[in-house]
Amino acid sequence: MRALTISANGGLDQLEYRTDLPIPEPGEGEVRIRVTAAALNHLDLFVLQGLPGAQVKAPWIMGADATGVVDAIGPGGKSSAKIGETVVVNPGISDGTCEYCQAGEQSSCVTFKLLGEHVSGSMAEYIVVPAKNVRAIPVNIPAESAAAFTLATLTAWRMVHTRAKVKKGENVLIQGIGGGVAIAALQIAKPAGAIVWVTSTSDETLAKATRLGADHTPNGRRVDVGKAIRVRTNKRGVDVVIDGVGQATWKEALASLGKRGRLVTCGSSSGPSLEIDERRLFWNQWDILGSTMGNEAEFDAITEQLREGKLLPPIDSVFPLEKGRDAFARLMNAAQFGKIVVRISE
Repeated sequence: MRALTISANGGLDQLEYRTDLPIPEPGEGEVRIRVTAAALNHLDLFVLQGLPGAQVKAPWIMGADATGVVDAIGPGGKSSAKIGETVVVNPGISDGTCEYCQAGEQSSCVTFKLLGEHVSGSMAEYIVVPAKNVRAIPVNIPAESAAAFTLATLTAWRMVHTRAKVKKGENVLIQGIGGGVAIAALQIAKPAGAIVWVTSTSDETLAKATRLGADHTPNGRRVDVGKAIRVRTNKRGVDVVIDGVGQATWKEALASLGKRGRLVTCGSSSGPSLEIDERRLFWNQWDILGSTMGNEAEFDAITEQLREGKLLPPIDSVFPLEKGRDAFARLMNAAQFGKIVVRISE
């Protein structure tokens, strides 16, 4: 089987295209998928470079997101998907037995794992996942869009709807537009009736965001985003900040946030160390909320959107599996708008 792997953490030179890996067999409650396409996330760069407490065992297959066709079902595989059906994969794997899973909050599972980070990933001709982690989709949905859909959209859906509870007419600031979660948050917040602000240091990126429906597009290279928002909102600030950038945008996120505002964060692509003046936190009565992936009900909700042809992620570029290192290089250079996809089979 072909796959994109690493044997150790490091730089792009660690990525290796392999053609000699064994095809996995599904166990009890699992399905095997012949993968059509997979997509990159910033998580993949973190895995490549090394995450605290995470260990890779050679050959470690990269990738979290995937779409493909179910080609085998293990014993006891309870799934609505059948052999031959096209599916998308939820890369968040829970045990289904802990108190959080029993309460329907699978992404808080005490043994929660992500494909590509804690278990071998999706950039291979075949992958095996729990049957509960796949959902059938129409065959007419482009494979690139389906491959790029789940992780970013599921994360953004939970941030916008479940955690921030965005309401019609609220001002929402989305930091670092161009990445998958930020774009998905824009696509989700607009139908909810929000007034959406997005930030970038690229005019080209901001123009693309405008075409996707962004209402305000301050360029962080030229203006003080917090001050610009305060002026445009008559000093009120925004109701919600959606942030996956972390350290580089934290100060401007708080400067933009109004009283009783909610800041939801899902990542730290620019660094994990944050500072906050506690007096501002309690005086403004802010809610600072963390968010990770989503639960099965949210997975069902976004899959229904996909089946209806909604929330399709813009695709930045597509690379064949053997050129996977080039795909990672593009993500590392932060030059993309939308998702970078690796095509694996027809």
